Amino acid sequence: MPPTDTTAPALGDTAQTDTDTVSVLLPMPVAGPYDYLVPGDMQLRPGDFVRAPLGSRELIGVVWGDAAGDVEEKKLRPVIAHIETRPLPDELRQFIDWVAAYTLSAPGAVLRMALSSPDALMPPKRITAYRAAGRQDGMRMTPARLRVFEMLQHGPAMTARDLANEAGVSQSVIKGLAEAGAIEQVSLEPPRLFADPDPSRPGLPLSDDQSRAAAHLCTDIAADRFAVTLLDGVTGSGKTEVYFEALAAALGAGRQVLVLLPEIALTPQWLDRFEQRFGVAPAVWHSDLRQLRRRKTWRAVADGAARIVVGARSALFLPFLELGLVIVDEEHESAFKQEDGVAYHGRDMAVVRARIADCPIIVTSATPSLETRVNVERARYKSIILPERFGRSVLPTIETIDMRAADLRAGQFLSKPLIDAITSTMATGEQSLLFLNRRGYAPLTLCRTCGHRFACPSCSAWLTEHRFRKRLQCHHCGYEEPAPVNCPACNNADTLVACGPGVERIAEEVIGQLPDVRFEIMTSDTMRGPEAAQRLVYAVENHEIDLLIGTQMVAKGHHFPNLTLVGIIDADLGLAGGDLRAAERTYQVLQQVSGRAGRAERPGHVLIQTFQPEHPVMRALANGDRDGFMALETDARRAGAWPPFGRLAAVIVSSRDPDLADGLAGALARCAPYGDGVRVLGPAPAPLALLRGRHRRRLLLKADRDVPIQGMMRRWLAQVRIPSNARVRVDIDPYSFL
Repeated sequence: MPPTDTTAPALGDTAQTDTDTVSVLLPMPVAGPYDYLVPGDMQLRPGDFVRAPLGSRELIGVVWGDAAGDVEEKKLRPVIAHIETRPLPDELRQFIDWVAAYTLSAPGAVLRMALSSPDALMPPKRITAYRAAGRQDGMRMTPARLRVFEMLQHGPAMTARDLANEAGVSQSVIKGLAEAGAIEQVSLEPPRLFADPDPSRPGLPLSDDQSRAAAHLCTDIAADRFAVTLLDGVTGSGKTEVYFEALAAALGAGRQVLVLLPEIALTPQWLDRFEQRFGVAPAVWHSDLRQLRRRKTWRAVADGAARIVVGARSALFLPFLELGLVIVDEEHESAFKQEDGVAYHGRDMAVVRARIADCPIIVTSATPSLETRVNVERARYKSIILPERFGRSVLPTIETIDMRAADLRAGQFLSKPLIDAITSTMATGEQSLLFLNRRGYAPLTLCRTCGHRFACPSCSAWLTEHRFRKRLQCHHCGYEEPAPVNCPACNNADTLVACGPGVERIAEEVIGQLPDVRFEIMTSDTMRGPEAAQRLVYAVENHEIDLLIGTQMVAKGHHFPNLTLVGIIDADLGLAGGDLRAAERTYQVLQQVSGRAGRAERPGHVLIQTFQPEHPVMRALANGDRDGFMALETDARRAGAWPPFGRLAAVIVSSRDPDLADGLAGALARCAPYGDGVRVLGPAPAPLALLRGRHRRRLLLKADRDVPIQGMMRRWLAQVRIPSNARVRVDIDPYSFL
């Protein structure tokens, strides 16, 4: 859960210094800044970008403060150059230090996330354009030349390409006029990448509940100080339109705004709504951006030219000049947790980012996380509730189908009530959604003769069949191979069978029973980037599709007015395993996907296929009793002192040598901390004991809520030497236990 103390560590004086040495943090996994000499003709401040030597390399780094003085000055190497650009903001440097300290990460590794586009430090290239320079006396003025000259006499300077296109001439005509002195070259600033949003544009009419919620949020904007507010509204209650009002207030106050979304696939409809409300598109930040766009966006944020940024969790590390509001949409989503590299939770670090900037933060969800709910109970967060859907739409009816009585044939996964519901929905011209929490055709393929199972050679995972692509794929490391005809173990032909359903297998069954249905599959495998997701969203909106079949990508954020039926296949899947959040996550994803039904005037209906209709999750969904279910979850977590009522830290040991992994994990266990309120579990093989060719062992530190585990973890890990061919990764507040 978000850390209790979000006070940023103090930085050194940011005023210009006359010292001969400075510390420079480099964007690489090093423990801290290195000391460097400052050449006599150079003056540096904390935050300045410099080029500094490291071994035989030259790296871009950031002046972090005064030199530590651990190395004699005569042994120091000098800074090579000062990069003349805007310094890294103090707030971002404080945030980098805070994240590094909290997650036990190397500060340089965190800085690397903030310097993901080093080319942006270079000044943007100026544009060469032409303007009228003199008269055409004595020149032979052809009709083409005359058109060019007259355009420049009565208009602004233009580039050669634009001028040639507008005048209908070749660029050689422009070159000839320039050589003759009739026109001259000028150097112009490149055009702004992002236009300013207009906060005064009217938004959609708000309900009374929405208006009251918006007024509360705008009060926080006017106060211009740190405050966390949960915007808790049922699906379809219009939470986005409410926080748009707060966003407009922040813009009107001259501040920048950051909006975090858990999945980039959620952005197409969000971006359309934003542009309708504010007249322009916002800046977008995510991993799929091309490098040129990334560089220009980073620079625009640093210069204050990008007023609104909507992005994935990595947008937290952009160099905002005047951050005035942070919004975390769908705050409960596990996609906000980064597992690789620096392990951090985007929602929790967004709270810290807002605290350092001393600005309000809004977290929104229809199914708030238990951590956020407890923060509201403890009065650390404020809460605003939107209890009803906007307009005339109402929440869908939810019904469970007991699959123990479904009487399905082998290989069938869709019950008769669900098929009948899809058929009647199509007959009325409405759309349906089938949700399955698995990608591919089937999660396991085996030989029915010898029992051979297709496993990933680099992971403790079975290969998933993608029948439409005729491939077997590992969804953990990306390994894939062609789907064979013969079993590789016994060489028998046509003996391979798929076990369990994936979206492709569900699609195959749909085609068999509803041959005329127009359907599409929406998963992270089929939607390669936001453009593909946008095309599919528009196809659903234009009713080019009767049935959408998808995984978690379809469960959140989308608004399809004509979609009235949601069918959930294998709803019990997420309840398996030892994840302490399994029930909570299952409830959240099923409630979110249920909320896709009936979001306009037509009523919605949800059918949940389950083998456990008596499970508290299924009962809560069918009865609409979210708060009752969350109360049970809260009591269970409190009784076991599990988060948010206790602290967890995972230590993952990995090596390509299984014996080395076992030995290192054992050494860590022997010197593990113990005492009141502290317990270390393990070591044990991780559920994915082999991942990307590395053998993995896990230890889990469990502590009381008030135990400062970071210092304890540092002292513990310092006792054991880590061999160069092994890794030890720490995850404070782990969310995944694979």
